[in-house]
Amino acid sequence: MTRFIASRVLQAILLILAVIVLNFLLIHLAPGDAAGAIAGSQGGSSPAQMAQIRHDFGLDKPLLVQLGSYLWQVLHGNFGYSFWMNSSVMDLVLPRLGATLLLAVTGLLIGAFVGTLMGLYSAWKPRGIMSYVVTVVALVGFSAPAFWTGIMLVIIFAIWVPFFPTAGMQSIIVPDGALNVVGDVAWHLVLPAFTLGIIYIALYARTGRASMLEVLGSDYIRTAWAKGLRSRKVVFKHAFRNALIPLVTLAGLQVGSLISSAILIEVVFNWPGIGRLALDSVSRRDTPVLLGILAMSAVLVIVANLITDIVYRIIDPRISVKSEAS
Repeated sequence: MTRFIASRVLQAILLILAVIVLNFLLIHLAPGDAAGAIAGSQGGSSPAQMAQIRHDFGLDKPLLVQLGSYLWQVLHGNFGYSFWMNSSVMDLVLPRLGATLLLAVTGLLIGAFVGTLMGLYSAWKPRGIMSYVVTVVALVGFSAPAFWTGIMLVIIFAIWVPFFPTAGMQSIIVPDGALNVVGDVAWHLVLPAFTLGIIYIALYARTGRASMLEVLGSDYIRTAWAKGLRSRKVVFKHAFRNALIPLVTLAGLQVGSLISSAILIEVVFNWPGIGRLALDSVSRRDTPVLLGILAMSAVLVIVANLITDIVYRIIDPRISVKSEAS
C-alpha cells in the first residue's frame, strides 16, 4: 500500500505541474492584452503607457522566460500578485476557496448520502414506492438546470415563505460567540447546498440503484439466498459493500463538475467563493489571479482522484491482488 500511495502521489505532483504549464500557455496565447485593460482603467492607452505597464508586470519578456519565472515562483509557493488589486494571489484566492469548498462538500455530502440511501433501498424493494420516487427525483434532478433550481428555491423558501436568506454567507450583524457565527453561516448555507445536492441526489440514486440491482443478481448473492440467510444480512453484509464501489468511483470523477456547479450556484446566491472572483478576473484579464484559481481547482480535482484511488483499493481488495499479480 505504501508503494502504491507513493507512486500515485508522484504522478499527482507531475500532473499538477503539467496542468499549471498548460494553463499558463493557453491564457497567454489567447487573444487580448492585459496591458490594454489596465491602461484603459487608468484613463489612457498611449503606446508609452502600454510599454511601461508591460515592463512593470514583466509582460514584455519572451513567453518562455515568463513561464520559467512563473514556475520558479510557484515552486516556492508564490503565485504572483494581482494586476488590479494590491494583494497577492494566494491572499485573494484562499479565503474564497474555503467558502467554495464549504458549499461543494456540503452539497456533495447531501447528494451522496441521500441519493445512495434512496438508490440502494429502491433496489432492495424494487416494487415499492421508493423505486418510483427515485425515478421521479432522478428525472427532475437531471432535467432542471442548477441555476433554475436555485431561483425556484429562493422564490419558495426566501420570498413566499421568508425563512432562509437569499444571498451571502453571513448576516450583516451577528451576535458575539462562535456558535452564533457557525449557526448563521449554516443558515445561509441551506439553500445553496440543497440546490447543489439535488443534482447529486439524482445522480447517486440512479447509480446506486443500478449498482445494487446488479450485485443482487450475482451468483454469490443467489447462493446466500439459497442458504436461507435473512434478507437484511444478505443486503447489508454481502451486497452493500460491493454496491458502493461504483459510487466511490463516481465521487472521484465528479469533483471537477462539482467545483464548476458550485461556482455557478455561487453566482445565483452571491456566495463569496472563487466563482465571482474568477468571473471578475476573466473580464479584467487579471491573469495571475485566474491562473491561481485554475491551479487551486486542478489541485483539488487531482487530490480528490488520488483519495478515490486509495479508497477504491481499500474497498475492493481484488485490485491489490491484480496489481501484485501483474
